[in-house]
Amino acid sequence: MIRIWTRSLAAQFIGFTLAALLIAQAITFVISWKEHSKALDAAAKSEFFSRARTMTLLVNEAVPQFRQQVLSASETGDSRFWISDSDAADAPSWRMEAVRQYTRPLDNYIDLVRLFEGGTAVAQIPSAKKVASSNHGEDWKTPYQDIWALPQPVKYTYFDGARGYGMVVKLDDGRYLNAAFYMKQDSWWTSTSFSSLALTAVVLAIIGILIGNRIAHPLKSLARAAEALGRGENLPPLEEKGPEEIRRTASAFNQMQARLHRFIDDRTKMLAAIGHDLRTPLTSLRLRTEFVKDVEIQQKMLMTIEELQSMTEAAIAFARGESTEEETRPIQLEALIGSICDDQEELGRPVTLIPADKIAYRCRPDGLRRAIRNVIENAVRYGDEAKVLILQTANSVDIVVEDRGPGIPEEMREKVFAPFFRLETSRNKETGGIGLGLAIARAVARQHGGDIIFVSKDVGMQTIISLPRHDEGEGGHAIDPKRWRFATAATRFRRGRQASPISS
Repeated sequence: MIRIWTRSLAAQFIGFTLAALLIAQAITFVISWKEHSKALDAAAKSEFFSRARTMTLLVNEAVPQFRQQVLSASETGDSRFWISDSDAADAPSWRMEAVRQYTRPLDNYIDLVRLFEGGTAVAQIPSAKKVASSNHGEDWKTPYQDIWALPQPVKYTYFDGARGYGMVVKLDDGRYLNAAFYMKQDSWWTSTSFSSLALTAVVLAIIGILIGNRIAHPLKSLARAAEALGRGENLPPLEEKGPEEIRRTASAFNQMQARLHRFIDDRTKMLAAIGHDLRTPLTSLRLRTEFVKDVEIQQKMLMTIEELQSMTEAAIAFARGESTEEETRPIQLEALIGSICDDQEELGRPVTLIPADKIAYRCRPDGLRRAIRNVIENAVRYGDEAKVLILQTANSVDIVVEDRGPGIPEEMREKVFAPFFRLETSRNKETGGIGLGLAIARAVARQHGGDIIFVSKDVGMQTIISLPRHDEGEGGHAIDPKRWRFATAATRFRRGRQASPISS
């Protein structure tokens, strides 16, 4: 769940929208609920006050034997009326009597709301403990005469905090009409409020998904295009649609891609032109050496000219190798590496391939074949043999080439990737080559979004061509040799090997 939140723009947009909804609803309830409750209490007590005055007039006019019927017909789930012979001098005792009156069943009142909702009529009954423990020190109070507007004496009090309201009115015959009103405060978190909030959240979530996908889809397309461009693929221009910011981003990416391809094409054409132009003076120099009578000097000059021509051709090939003209397509990686190793074995070179599972991989096969072949040939030339292994980690596919040579000093491991740089200083092509093998190999690896690193061993060295897994959607990444050793050890342990399969 946390991974979805951190990686999905739509999930974050929906989450922040719902959080804003909850915070807004909470603030609204905090601000309005107290005032809303006060307004409801005031309205309900005002209505009860009016009913008490009306009941006083009805009971005074009613025949004594019908007074109880009048009172029963006027009672509701929130109000009770009864007549007593004596005045209620003690307010706490009257409050407890009001609680007892609320436990009395109603004869003529049916609460349709509670009947349909709960299946039975449930009266509002105050808690005797709360009534006994609240309103300490509060005695009877007398309302303003202008509000009461009747000649009969009246007094009132509260019970259960301010939820209950009681009145005692002295009738004309000397008896006392008692009226009690109790409204239990309902919770704001009801099924209705929950349904309303849930419905609002669902609607906002749907809108958030649509908006988030509308924003995230072109960004995902841009990320895939950028990754493919980093691997050297030729891509059609992105569609420039959507909001203004998205259109401008797509337009900028298309312009960048066009400039990169134009730059590479121009450089390749320039180097090809230079190589073509150099052939004429080199040919002229070769002809002039024929007039040199000293055979030793003539051979040295021819060797120099040959070296210049080889370097020129290699530079042109290197530049063309970095271009992105080859199309990217899926291949079986282990079959590609197996064919390279078979070719090397047919030439009599000590190359061993450790069997691996089938791996489907999207790449530029000719460029990758050239890079792997260069690394294997270096291992054979400088390390006597080459053993090749394919490993898959969580984020990469690693092609490991191990040799038994002296290795590369730590301070020289970056320099060996420079074009025409050779650790072997004899300048003999048979022993040291031109000095472009590793430069070409790293250029190809980086065009695929990966890189090349060296890992030292007790005997020999490992050269790792690490390529990103396409299902991870990541670009090039640096590799920590310690983490790589741990990953390879774990892989070998899972395969049931006790030692490295590429160790002698």
